Amino acid sequence: MAVPAIAPQPLSLRLLATSRRFLHWLTKPHVILALIMLVLMFYMVIIPLYKLVETTVTWQPTDLSRVPDAVVGEFTLFHWIRMLTGIFGRIYTYTPLQHSMTVAIGSVVLSLLIGGSLAWLVVRTDMPGRKLVNQLAVLPYIMPSWTLAQAWLVLFKNRLSGGAPGMYEYLLGVSPPDWLSYGPVPIIICCALHYYTFFFLFVSAALMSIDSNLEEAGELMGASRWRILRKITLPLVLPALLSGFIMTFSKVMGTFGGPNILGSPIKYYVMATMLRGSLAVGDKADAFVLAIVLIMFAMVTISLNQRLVGTRKSYETIGGRGFVANASKLRNMKKIIFTCVIIFQLMVLVVPLGLLTYDTFLLRSGDYSFSNLTLQNWIGKANPIYNDGEPGVLLNPKVYQTAWNSIKLALYTALFTALLGVLLGYSIVKGRGTRLSKLVDQLAYIPYVIPGIAFGAVYIAMFARKMGPLPSLYGTFALLVIVSVAKHIPYSSRSGVSAMMQVGRELEEAAQVSGANVWQRFRRVIFPLTMSGFVSGFLLTFITTMRELSLIILLVTPATQLLASLTMRYIEAGRDQMGNIVVLILVAITVTGNALIGRFTGGSLKKGLGM
Repeated sequence: MAVPAIAPQPLSLRLLATSRRFLHWLTKPHVILALIMLVLMFYMVIIPLYKLVETTVTWQPTDLSRVPDAVVGEFTLFHWIRMLTGIFGRIYTYTPLQHSMTVAIGSVVLSLLIGGSLAWLVVRTDMPGRKLVNQLAVLPYIMPSWTLAQAWLVLFKNRLSGGAPGMYEYLLGVSPPDWLSYGPVPIIICCALHYYTFFFLFVSAALMSIDSNLEEAGELMGASRWRILRKITLPLVLPALLSGFIMTFSKVMGTFGGPNILGSPIKYYVMATMLRGSLAVGDKADAFVLAIVLIMFAMVTISLNQRLVGTRKSYETIGGRGFVANASKLRNMKKIIFTCVIIFQLMVLVVPLGLLTYDTFLLRSGDYSFSNLTLQNWIGKANPIYNDGEPGVLLNPKVYQTAWNSIKLALYTALFTALLGVLLGYSIVKGRGTRLSKLVDQLAYIPYVIPGIAFGAVYIAMFARKMGPLPSLYGTFALLVIVSVAKHIPYSSRSGVSAMMQVGRELEEAAQVSGANVWQRFRRVIFPLTMSGFVSGFLLTFITTMRELSLIILLVTPATQLLASLTMRYIEAGRDQMGNIVVLILVAITVTGNALIGRFTGGSLKKGLGM
């Protein structure tokens, strides 16, 4: 018996069914949230990048002095040709780029040696005091990156290029060479001592997951320790090493404080200092070309990282069989190695802060005798003879206002960013596998590849003038909040996704069956269960924003001055003692905030970094 053919549905019915399915999909909470996040990411990331590029390919008012017949706003490649060719390109682009690459690669290598070695000692040996070493290894990241650079100058500043001598010359009577006082060597050392935390955290996490049986099998086969390290251990921790490389390289490429303090006195300019210098003289389009070059280098670096990781089929280190993590025996060297590690960590933390503290009590720079000690820089009254007539820091209303600006910016940014991270995590995880979810995730990742000072330049391009309903925000506190939130979206989204992945779908479904609406489900179920991710994202953002300089150095004005930018202003004006006091205040606020937030909420910097 023949089966009767099913008559095709009319086109109108098919369209009606499709529209109903579309409306059903569109009204899902995670889809609505994902679309809102998509618009937000587009506005905060894509449009600023477009404005940045647009500025570099159009005539600007400042160009009329060079090309009188230019028409402002019309298309031109003048700035690209000017910055990438000839002697101008060599001086303003290629030489600073070479310096940036030198500093970044040197910092990565030294950070790897320090962080990787500490991670191996803490995770894979029986060294005593490993918990203490683990805690101390995170603290350098909390301090501003240029703290070590300032302490380096207190110790090694010389008369040849810096005027007053440092403590080294004062005590030994011998001037240190220029290469030790300024330039790539001290910049690399100071950056590495600050950023080795990344390698320590990533490599520690990787080593914890490596089964010791793998290494013992190599040893039973007769392989030497070096061969086991090269053929077994290193390939297994390669993703962690590459993650540390990306974090350190991108941070150093865009850092401003250390290179400005240790490089500018001898005209050793990197891309960040050259970008700021170009903006300072009004060459906005030229500066944006440098920003785009920085962004392109960061994108190429991350692309190479993904390509290298993708060449291996698997990095699995935990299987169904029993997991074994045997600690290497240090035997008689345990106490000696522990002592050396603690001394090193204390030198990185205590010595710089001690040098800066002592320097703040000096009345005249370069004279480290006890007879030159004073409280003028701390509590002295306004005197035209000292510090350009400003009172001591603790009696200076401007400093208190600046400190409040920094705290307020860090709190606002941390709150908005952490909340945004939870919302992004919800929209990405609940729609996992869909094109919309992937697109939101990719857009949220873009600020990660943009160096801080380049990202600040992006927001100058967007908010320097009125755009649609938004007024010009340049010089306002709101702009600092917006740019800080946008820059930290990648970190908050990672924390949000990690926390959301731990929440079972059935929990929200049970609340929905019980009659809870979307807001009730989020408030009573989702948010409490993802609180650890929220707090960790809040903590990381608070710390980073408090000590951030590269991101905001192009955007601050006298009315929106922050502690980080005020420090640099004092240093550039030759008032090192005042600048060092502000650095110490900044460190104290950051450490106190970190301790209080972690103590009362249970969050941690490791979780914020995705550990």
